[in-house]
Amino acid sequence: MSARRAILLVLDGVGIGAAHDAAHYGDEGSDTLGNLARAVGGLDVPHLEALGLGRIAPLEGVSATEEPRGAFGSMQPASSGKDSTTGHWELCGVHLERPFPVYPQGFPRHVMDAFAAATSRGTLGNIAASGTEILRRYAEEQRRTGAWIVYTSADSVFQVAADEGVIPLAELYAACEIARAQLIAPHNVSRVIARPFVTEVGTHRRTANRRDYSVAPPDETLLDALAHSGIQRRGVGKVDDLFARRNIQALHTENNDQGIAAIEAFAREAESGLCFANLVDFDQQYGHRNDIAGFYGALRGFDRAIPTLVDALREEDLLIITADHGNDPTTPSTDHSRERVPLLVVGPRIQPRSLGERRTFSDAGATIADWFRVPYAGRGRSFLNEVTS
Repeated sequence: MSARRAILLVLDGVGIGAAHDAAHYGDEGSDTLGNLARAVGGLDVPHLEALGLGRIAPLEGVSATEEPRGAFGSMQPASSGKDSTTGHWELCGVHLERPFPVYPQGFPRHVMDAFAAATSRGTLGNIAASGTEILRRYAEEQRRTGAWIVYTSADSVFQVAADEGVIPLAELYAACEIARAQLIAPHNVSRVIARPFVTEVGTHRRTANRRDYSVAPPDETLLDALAHSGIQRRGVGKVDDLFARRNIQALHTENNDQGIAAIEAFAREAESGLCFANLVDFDQQYGHRNDIAGFYGALRGFDRAIPTLVDALREEDLLIITADHGNDPTTPSTDHSRERVPLLVVGPRIQPRSLGERRTFSDAGATIADWFRVPYAGRGRSFLNEVTS
């Protein structure tokens, strides 16, 4: 199996319809791709259509082609929660019985006091808000006081924003490492996120120097299983952050274009192994800002990249395109949505068959473990035999 390669490509936030338990999360009616298609008068994504996207669910503008280029289906979330960490862990075989804690009213006073004392700086904010709103409200005050801006969202995150011209990046990263060590149960948030920004001519702009500090997965993941069997693993985007950098290193990218270029480089150059990639623009740049036009533009940009990527696949290659949750830009909410995710499977040995609706995202990871023939203790059921002759 040493010559085999696989690409697990996560379109961050690109769900395809409310999950069976969406009502428990307040996400009834969320349908990222379906609602997006209706909002723009139909999707123009011919290459995703050719892979079978229109066979997964009815999407305005996308035909249900009778001869898709690969296998297709959808996956229901089985783990508790709807954040990036939960979704990526589930893709790699780990389920959470309880979601990570969230703080819609801000963090408890003792949590904030401990962080301020350990970092020798005061704090501002401590509210749930978007990054844009946070900078508008607190950036100038930080420049005057030198205090950390701490905020959260509907996700389980402790975010620390700092102007790079006021607080050095190294100090921001060190403070986030302190917060990560302090935030243990019951305040074990999924991620601590460093959110650096710069001030230019009276405006504030977040930079590409973000870093995420995740809790470590509690059980063996697909990445662990591959590492134990000597299979190489290359990350693209924030995937290493989501696994606390355990058995994965990633090239951090600034946008989808850089991410796609890195995936294409793997397809051209790598001799073997897994490329685990996250394209974050759908979620970070557009879903959280309810930017319908931007989200659609990113989807079309990815669609245009598909022919080059698919044409680079070799005989022993497997490509799985999926997502980690939804982030419907058409709903009043700016947060993640509890959704099914698309499942598109491509490769020279892959037959064009329906995979139906899978019970868990973990079927993707189980299939990749099966592809590499490695011992695997993660959740999920491989569908490899269903799509290979």
